[in-house]
Amino acid sequence: MKNLLKSKYLAFLFRLILGCVFVYASFDKIAHPADFARIVYNYHFLPSLAINLFAVILPWLELMAGMALILGLFVESAALLIGFLLGIFIVALSSAVIRGLDISCGCFSTASSSEKVVWDTIIRDLIMLMLVVQVYYGYGGFASLEKLVSRKK
Repeated sequence: MKNLLKSKYLAFLFRLILGCVFVYASFDKIAHPADFARIVYNYHFLPSLAINLFAVILPWLELMAGMALILGLFVESAALLIGFLLGIFIVALSSAVIRGLDISCGCFSTASSSEKVVWDTIIRDLIMLMLVVQVYYGYGGFASLEKLVSRKK
């Protein structure tokens, strides 16, 4: 088990998977911030004053952290940020499921007919959180721009 946690090859694969997922997840939210704000509002999780700011900032954080993982720049920081975001998502999704809210997840699309909030969504995020842990502990600079840049100095 310890070998899997420290595997640079697994970390590289998971970096790419998580990076692509978060970059993809950001696109529709960036393109339609008002629709995403409506989805965030439906969770009844944030104060009304924070919803628009959250709806504008979150997708850009997803995009930047995802790109950092893909490129291999600031990997530990990007993994921590994605882990933090996943933690927030898991709490918000769990709260919505427990309260019986029939709402759109807003995970990958701002369309009202998109994926609904269900336990499967929470399980998916928990699995991604496990990938983040492996990336954080297994990253050793393998196949990263960070290592390439540091070699040239």
